[in-house]
Amino acid sequence: EFGRQFFWLGLEPPAAEYGLGFAPLAEGGWWQIAGFFLTTSILLWWVRMYRRARALKMGTHTAWAFASAIFLFLSLGFIRPLLMGNFSESVPFGIFPHLEWTNSFSLNYGNFFYNPFHMLSIAFLYGSALLFAMHGATILAVSRLGGDREVEQITDRGTAAERAALFWRWTMGFNATMESIHRWAWWFAVLCTFTGAIGILLTGTVVDNWFEWGVKHGLAPAP
Repeated sequence: EFGRQFFWLGLEPPAAEYGLGFAPLAEGGWWQIAGFFLTTSILLWWVRMYRRARALKMGTHTAWAFASAIFLFLSLGFIRPLLMGNFSESVPFGIFPHLEWTNSFSLNYGNFFYNPFHMLSIAFLYGSALLFAMHGATILAVSRLGGDREVEQITDRGTAAERAALFWRWTMGFNATMESIHRWAWWFAVLCTFTGAIGILLTGTVVDNWFEWGVKHGLAPAP
């Protein structure tokens, strides 16, 4: 039965009447307990990631990219509900319950698609997917020429790097090196979740209806 109902199972946050206080287990308390342990484990994993990178004398780029995703997670489940004054604004845990919340969230606040930070988040999402796909495909295409040894190609550009850069310029329209493409992809991925979090935090706190906001600022057609 658990397997059959798995996609519909969920833990719902407490009702608005409980505000930011503790709710009975059957009325949102389990959600609070699960959220506490999930958040704690994520934050502790970030600390581990940061410390391991420092111990290996590496850069901490991965940890800060993860921090951007954590910021979105906290914005949805903790920071925005804190600003709104109750945990009922949080996201339920579960596959279909989460998807239903997403749809309701957009409808309740006047169509989230008119949120400019949501637009930026989607642009960075698609952009990072395209950059990673193109980068991976390009490296595979020049691997027969040694392109898979990217570190060497960064410091000592060989025919693989030259051909990859030329191909990239011809097909993508801008110059990228074996090193700079990783910065492009990193920033696009980080900004995807960061701008998404900003859009979430503005919803209901600063803007109550994104469609009306869009009409006022010439972003949406007047009804």
